[in-house]
Amino acid sequence: MKKAVVVFSGGMDSVCAASYLKSKYELYGISFSYGQKANKEIMAAKSLAKKLCLKKHKIVDIGFMKELYGESNVLTSSKKKIPSKFNYSIVVPIRNAVFLSIASAWAYTLKASLVAFGAHTGDKNYPDCRPEFAKKLEASFNQGEIDGIKTGLRKKIVIWSPYKESFSKSDLLKFGYQTIGDSIFKTWSCYLSGKFHCGVCESCNNRKFAFDKSGIKDKTKYFK
Repeated sequence: MKKAVVVFSGGMDSVCAASYLKSKYELYGISFSYGQKANKEIMAAKSLAKKLCLKKHKIVDIGFMKELYGESNVLTSSKKKIPSKFNYSIVVPIRNAVFLSIASAWAYTLKASLVAFGAHTGDKNYPDCRPEFAKKLEASFNQGEIDGIKTGLRKKIVIWSPYKESFSKSDLLKFGYQTIGDSIFKTWSCYLSGKFHCGVCESCNNRKFAFDKSGIKDKTKYFK
């Protein structure tokens, strides 16, 4: 079976993307601790990697990025308040480029042919989620390994996301629910790390909307 490396945050989108790919690829998951407030997603990733029987699951500590990001965004800032609706303060500068660079380096060593992340059509406000961005990264990475690809030492990679297939968050949710059932409620979407999902941040609101649109009863525990 072909191999794929999946950026596996422990959130609904990445888990559902892995669920969609599970029957087609041998999956290798990679999660990143980058100083995010929502570090509870790492705990979710550990649990769900086992549920999905990932071949390997690596958690990579890039906590030094928190200092580099400083107060540029609300997800790593210790001072800024997280909004309930999208505004650009939520965007962590080229976060997906950082993640995909590391994931792709691992993919080349594994001779994997696919690198996946969970961006979907609802992520249109995030420039580093858009398919055109992923396409340019893919071309650049393959150019950076072109000699190895030509000699057969490396495999050419494709960077894939549900967005590329025009899947929405609710489409993804259906794939995930079909594969792992109620374990889908163990995913962590909240931008904070409380006992329960806060229920008011932009990500929690997007989660609620996806469940509502999919017709799947939401059993997530929310603070509000």
